[in-house]
Amino acid sequence: MVESVAATSLLGHTPIFGHYLRNVSVNQSVAMPSRFPRFPVIKAQAMELTKEANLYKEKDRFPRFPQSFKEEKRELFPPKNKADNPSLHNPLARQERMGCGWLGAIFEWEGVLIEDNPDLEKQSWLTLSQEEGKSPPPAFLLGRIQGMKNEQAISEVLCWSRDPSQLKRMASRKEEIHQALQGRIYRFRDGSQEFMNVLTRNKIPMALVSTRPRRNLEEAICAIGIEGVFSVVVTAEDVYRGKPDPEMFFYAAELLRFIPERCIVFGNSNLTVEAAHEARMKCVAVASKHPVYELSAADLVVRSLDELSVVDLKNLADVELTEFGSTPELEMELEEENNGHPPSSVAVDDGFW
Repeated sequence: MVESVAATSLLGHTPIFGHYLRNVSVNQSVAMPSRFPRFPVIKAQAMELTKEANLYKEKDRFPRFPQSFKEEKRELFPPKNKADNPSLHNPLARQERMGCGWLGAIFEWEGVLIEDNPDLEKQSWLTLSQEEGKSPPPAFLLGRIQGMKNEQAISEVLCWSRDPSQLKRMASRKEEIHQALQGRIYRFRDGSQEFMNVLTRNKIPMALVSTRPRRNLEEAICAIGIEGVFSVVVTAEDVYRGKPDPEMFFYAAELLRFIPERCIVFGNSNLTVEAAHEARMKCVAVASKHPVYELSAADLVVRSLDELSVVDLKNLADVELTEFGSTPELEMELEEENNGHPPSSVAVDDGFW
């Protein structure tokens, strides 16, 4: 009994190297030549594969938007770095836009606006590890996951799980433990409420960013009575990654409708300083859990927010970068170079004297 065993091409062609006849009784295989020449078949198959590949180009896999939609999307963010708007006929409106109305403040929550106890965060992770049967994370790992989203810390640093459902469950449970340990008691840091009142009187828009869930953050905002103060609230549900990734700050600036260079971040850790500078924003560090000398990378370091004034914020946001025009310091250097002494290679005619 003889059966034909042949590999069939996806394109429906005859096998390149022919077909095989197998004698089942004697367990022998005999290779028979194909009835088509070898190289023309290869060329035909290559042409067919090229035709199929052209059907799945990148531009055909995505929806095509009209040109007007692309131009409109491009103009949304970032807005132009131009404080003055000559189209405003009201001189007071132009003055306000050129003043404090052209900078935004982005606040972190714990350790900046309200009192923070770092030991509660560590105890929450240790309790969760006991419930999940995991080994307690060492101190250096607990320090590394500060400012991260819970899902990010569990999957990338602690390596407890990568299942999305398990990550969501453990992240939610960790927040429940933290809420229970904290007792849902919130208290302003010294000077933070007074500083927010100053910004409100000067009509400076404020944003709040945190890796806490939105439900917990809104509950805390209502508990201390500052509803409606923040124009934008960014929580863990709005971003994919936490610090030191600048995603939270970028998203807050986009919602505030400010370019990053006109935003000032208020935080209390070097991770915040790193994320703010990576987002091209200025950073004011509050020395709540770190000494002042450890936060020297920030643009300004204070012990409490009431040490700041609106003039300090305007000075921080008043720096124009090179992509928006040449800086005065650079122009002065060019003038000094032009007004300098002539090069020593200039020849002097001794016969003139």
